[in-house]
Amino acid sequence: MNPNYLQTPIAYLKGVGPNRAETLQGELGIYTYQDLINLFPNRYLDKTKYYKISELQRNNSEVQLIGKITHLKSVAQKKGNRLVASFTDETGTMELVWFKGQKWIRENTKLNVPYVLYGKTNWFNGTFSMPHPEMELLEAHKKGLKISMQPVYPSTEKLSNKGITNRVTNKLMQQLFLDTKGRFVETLPDYLLSELNLMNKSNALFNIHFPKNQEELAKAQYRLKFEELFYIQLQLITKKIIRKNKIKGYPFTAVGEYFSEFYKNHLPFELTNAQKRVIKEIRSDLGSNAQMNRLLQGDVGSGKTIVALMSMLLALDNGFQACLMAPTEILATQHFNGIKELLEKTDINLALLTGSVKKSARKIIHEQLENGELHILIGTHALLEDKVQYKNLGLAIIDEQHRFGVAQRAKLWHKNEVPPHILVMTATPIPRTLAMSLYGDLDISVIDELPPGRKPIKTVHRYDANRLKVFRFIKDEIKLGRQIYVVYPLIQESEALDYKDLMDGYESIVRDFPMPNYQISIVHGQMKAEDKEFEMQRFIKGETQIMVATTVIEVGVNVPNASVMIIESAERFGLSQLHQLRGRVGRGADQSYCILMTSHKLSSDAKTRLETMVRTNDGFQIADVDLKLRGPGDIMGTQQSGVLNLKIADIIKDNDILKTARHYAIQILTNDPSLSKSSNTVLLYAYQQLVKYKNIWNYIS
Repeated sequence: MNPNYLQTPIAYLKGVGPNRAETLQGELGIYTYQDLINLFPNRYLDKTKYYKISELQRNNSEVQLIGKITHLKSVAQKKGNRLVASFTDETGTMELVWFKGQKWIRENTKLNVPYVLYGKTNWFNGTFSMPHPEMELLEAHKKGLKISMQPVYPSTEKLSNKGITNRVTNKLMQQLFLDTKGRFVETLPDYLLSELNLMNKSNALFNIHFPKNQEELAKAQYRLKFEELFYIQLQLITKKIIRKNKIKGYPFTAVGEYFSEFYKNHLPFELTNAQKRVIKEIRSDLGSNAQMNRLLQGDVGSGKTIVALMSMLLALDNGFQACLMAPTEILATQHFNGIKELLEKTDINLALLTGSVKKSARKIIHEQLENGELHILIGTHALLEDKVQYKNLGLAIIDEQHRFGVAQRAKLWHKNEVPPHILVMTATPIPRTLAMSLYGDLDISVIDELPPGRKPIKTVHRYDANRLKVFRFIKDEIKLGRQIYVVYPLIQESEALDYKDLMDGYESIVRDFPMPNYQISIVHGQMKAEDKEFEMQRFIKGETQIMVATTVIEVGVNVPNASVMIIESAERFGLSQLHQLRGRVGRGADQSYCILMTSHKLSSDAKTRLETMVRTNDGFQIADVDLKLRGPGDIMGTQQSGVLNLKIADIIKDNDILKTARHYAIQILTNDPSLSKSSNTVLLYAYQQLVKYKNIWNYIS
């Protein structure tokens, strides 16, 4: 079959026409035959088994039965009547119920004749019943087309309203298979099919839409999931190879004065083994002729900043400038202050550029940047403005990259003729599976140990009823000279409610911690920036012992003396938020605590989140649980939403298939980077088709 045939507009399929085509496009994004073939069922109704009434379970499942209707009667209810029938087989009796269409049922139902029934069972008052069953005379059923497992396709309200029911979709799919004679171009090479014992493409597509049984369905699903994940990996790894071969970077061959001097004389603590390993990986990238593109993952407080700084010093040693871009002004300022302190005794010139820098100061920064006097520039997306021109930018570091869109990253590339090396940092641990799919074209480094002397934070879950005990504990900590955070949720839709919670909480704390013995700061989103800053500073200087706040403190507050984090209504926070908030304490040498306060009413997801927080401090384990609870789209934030618009595979559940697919993609491209060997002709052709028709899951910048 000509593969381009599948690019035929859907309107030309018998049974569709222009009106239905428009609805299918708008609701499900189906424009071509190809799109329809790739509309995979959500689930299947298993009509391979006929149950006996005595075998029915109280599990509300859909079943198929054979038996006879012995009599029909009308039963009065509050509003109108319902029609009830007795249905029997040789093992027992149950009821059938209709609330609508009763006249038609009465007139068309034959008594004491065998019927095949299909529907959902309910258990009520010691009897099974089935509301509005699908019914077919056994005689007709035997003659019908045997699709033993019926596919249920994704649908929307609008589709149903326009008469495109599951039955119609099913018919269209049958029509498409008739038109194509069920023959589809193979997209995987023979050696892969035999090595992995995969079903061929035509069989897989037939058995995903019209499976004969559970076993054939499982084989079809595996084959199609593998193919989808395999081509994503092929694309990512190809990008990586092209980047390494074609996109030249400046080779930083020298390790000079700046780096060595800092390492010997100004490093405030011994680097952890993980930090040393990561710096080595970065040095090796910077020393090659290719442009570095590395993702640096490290949990809150694992010491990413020092790694970033030492990478920047390598750029300076080779005569280049470096920049560090952070998503918020608080975070950019914190990076600037931290790095400025570390470089205090050196002659390195650095500056901070954010939206609130005055025009006169900006002018100086712009001039010094262009003439090369300025070595390091730290800031927010103000760094991307066209006015910001470097003399020679050699390294760009992006913090919390998922908050920046793809276009913003690309802007940094064009600040130079040769693109700078790129290091992306994140404190949001990304599970391996997601990293392989979203960042499979980046090299990944992980800092997986905390600096020495840090004690793991103890986390406990307490109910509101234990509040007095919690307050007593806080008083003991304050006596020891420690400081406390109390954080309230902030959810945009209910800002008024959240503000009330915050103020109520603040008032009860003020009652229990009266002045002059205790001083309390409060920070929330409705305050002016300067008032917020004033309260923050009082807390940082230790003038106040308790900071009551909404989540504005999530990123970028570093108070080593704060040892207790109390999170109110903890059930309203996501896991990664809870983890980030917990990371605000435990920055000094004292034992730190995180107390999760909730009411007794908790959903099962909330329970899982709280149990996970109490059980582990490991950001990667937490991210794995988060991924299972929320799915990939949410974790990466809105910029990345729709990132993994997968047709059939599931990043979480199909983790093993993903690993297999990546393994084979790497193996194939290592042996045949351009896919020019005759054994890979099928791969090359399929890959080109995907790119040509934009069917490649092209979600990577």
